Amino acid sequence: MKIFNLVLALIFFSFAALQLNDTPGDVLFWVLIYCLVGLVSAFGAFDKYNMWIIILGLGTALYRLFRDLPEFLMWITSGTPSIVEEMKATTPYIETAREFFGLILCIMALVYHYIRFTRMKNRKLAAESQQEN
Repeated sequence: MKIFNLVLALIFFSFAALQLNDTPGDVLFWVLIYCLVGLVSAFGAFDKYNMWIIILGLGTALYRLFRDLPEFLMWITSGTPSIVEEMKATTPYIETAREFFGLILCIMALVYHYIRFTRMKNRKLAAESQQEN
């Protein structure tokens, strides 16, 4: 799991670096959310978790996901045109669709870490209760 988490951290830090050329209003959010997931993954490689950071990241990503949902649905109703043909988004909903999928990746990674954290915590509690008996 250590290598998987380190690779995951590297991927999200790379995503953050790619956002540095984004529009000034957007760059801060994306760099922060991708770095947050990267840091959670890096610390997770060493079994160091902070549940509140994971919950903060999940809450932030879910808020943005639901905020962008109408534009994402507009992309779907327009026939899901390709979002990868050109790097410069020609319509706003193409950029939103790309961001939507980025948020889904963040949420998936954070849910993975939340589940891993709770399993580690439950194993630790079970081991402690067995020692008491």
